Amino acid sequence: MTLHLQAEAAGSAVAADLRTVFETGRTRPVQWRIDQLAAIERLCDEQEPAIAAALAEDLGRPAHEAWLGDIASTKGEAAYARKHLRKWMRRRRQPLPLAQRPGRGWVQYDPLGVVLIIGPWNYPVYLSLGPLVAAVAAGNCAVIKPSELAPATSALLARLVPQYLDGDAIRVVEGDAQTTQDLLAQGFDHALFTGGTEVGRKIMAAAAPTLTPVTLELGGKSPVIVTADADLDVTARRLAWVKLLNSGQTCIAPDYVLADSRIADELVSKVVKVIAEFRSAEPDPSLPIVNQRQFDRLVSLISSTTGTVVTGGNWDVDSLRIQPTVVVDPAPADPVMGEEIFGPILPVLRVDSVDAAIRFVNSRPKPLALYVFTGSQRRGREIIDVVPSGGAVINHIAMHCLVPQLPFGGVGASGMGAYHGRWGFEALSHRRAVLAKPAKPDPSLMYPPYTDRALRIMRKLM
Repeated sequence: MTLHLQAEAAGSAVAADLRTVFETGRTRPVQWRIDQLAAIERLCDEQEPAIAAALAEDLGRPAHEAWLGDIASTKGEAAYARKHLRKWMRRRRQPLPLAQRPGRGWVQYDPLGVVLIIGPWNYPVYLSLGPLVAAVAAGNCAVIKPSELAPATSALLARLVPQYLDGDAIRVVEGDAQTTQDLLAQGFDHALFTGGTEVGRKIMAAAAPTLTPVTLELGGKSPVIVTADADLDVTARRLAWVKLLNSGQTCIAPDYVLADSRIADELVSKVVKVIAEFRSAEPDPSLPIVNQRQFDRLVSLISSTTGTVVTGGNWDVDSLRIQPTVVVDPAPADPVMGEEIFGPILPVLRVDSVDAAIRFVNSRPKPLALYVFTGSQRRGREIIDVVPSGGAVINHIAMHCLVPQLPFGGVGASGMGAYHGRWGFEALSHRRAVLAKPAKPDPSLMYPPYTDRALRIMRKLM
């Protein structure tokens, strides 16, 4: 209750306050934007130990994963935007039809105004500051609402953002889910939310009364299709590596594997071996889960499966840790196949053919990501062309998220809208159409009363 009251006091009029700041024109100049982007880079460099410590406290994440998942990724987005911003901001001339000549037409990118960023707990720095890169590159004021489920990182962002960035134009408001609802009720020019599909629906509903446009980066069960000619050693390493990152608590983690039955057993054996190798240097091979609620949910998925647990399957209630677990051939109706796992559990299902895998994926809600491992790039492209998803990767997992030249977003139940790089700049800008006409010529035939001759000429011209 105290947390909510404090946040409400801090954020009760933040949208109106920032709108006043925006109207001064403070955030529009290119130099202001570049300065904020450079400051985000500097924050990542100078505060890496503090960020890693906060992530360790909130998520039990080791320092190297903190660097890869939250620090390097954030810095990379900011650096790319800073280097390309001037080009993105240029007016883009457009040709005019004969009827509109003489004149000039162009599209310019105007700031939206005040943007709300609602961050998640699993990558609480990257998925708060990454959207902020897009917001400030586009010249907006912004509010960051960090997740209360990562309290140490939330407090760190509240301290560091005004220390490094323009504290008049960029604010951090801490609080719980009610604080998010209170913020949305104030009305923003855009809201960007990263989180689960069910909460995404609530965000969209809360944004509707004020007609706040939303970008929703959600989740879903991102499948991995492995063909018979795939390099199984590479597949196993890349699959296990990304699945274990952040204890599997990653929105684009591989959720389940559809493996050609001819190679499925060999793939499973290699995945089990690789998991053991990756965890061999750790005193405890199990992985930390963020909180009791998530832990209980994951334990239930393991306990209720009809599949065969070939490695892992154990957990520790006192430490909220779960062993990396591979489940072979769970029933499609099992809970582990019905909801996004978001933890260190990997179901592997045998399929008779690639076509069967395609039918399986397409019978379910559209995923945030699709991964295809195959010895044929052509076959990989054929598969991704017939399986809708937010993004897709051939012969790797999740790496598209680290490429600022590519848009990142979902489709259907996995989200709406996209950002990163230029795509984020455009998502948080208004693409404004401008037509500039001279006063002369000003032909009288354009004005009433119209003669038959004037109408004939107008029909030909227009």
